[in-house]
Amino acid sequence: MEDSGTPEFCRKPVLILGCGNVFFGDDGFGCAAIEYMQSRCEMPEHVCLLDGGTGVRKLLFTLLLSAVRPARLLIIDAVDTGRTPGELVEIRPSELPVKKLDDFAMHEVPSSNLLEELRRSGMEVRILGCQTGPLPDQICPGMCGPVEAAVPKAAEWIAREYFTRL
Repeated sequence: MEDSGTPEFCRKPVLILGCGNVFFGDDGFGCAAIEYMQSRCEMPEHVCLLDGGTGVRKLLFTLLLSAVRPARLLIIDAVDTGRTPGELVEIRPSELPVKKLDDFAMHEVPSSNLLEELRRSGMEVRILGCQTGPLPDQICPGMCGPVEAAVPKAAEWIAREYFTRL
């Protein structure tokens, strides 16, 4: 399984990918969750945690083109689904809010969705979202209290779902 030309995130059976922009308030939730787990959790050998920041599309495209892929993919992201700020919700790729779809769609083929393509290839694809408060219009790092409080809750959920099962 060791292939120095294939990125580690493609070779591990489980990829947990945090995404967002830490410079725009609650949008940095996915990145904060990855940082929290990296600093506080003992990571199983079969799991790769990756802070994808705002470069998620490139990482997903790499996965799609790779001959070796994880069996399971979890995206951690901030979402606006009209819930209470800080509420965690599992979302299917087909249920992503319209304004989030562009984060995961290829520019060259706007009707294609990378997450759906990965799912069709046999990969389990799940999304753990956290309801945001209002996002700032300009750079404003730091999450609101309820979203920040959801980070350890997300880490607990992720550990239950991904750290013991392959």
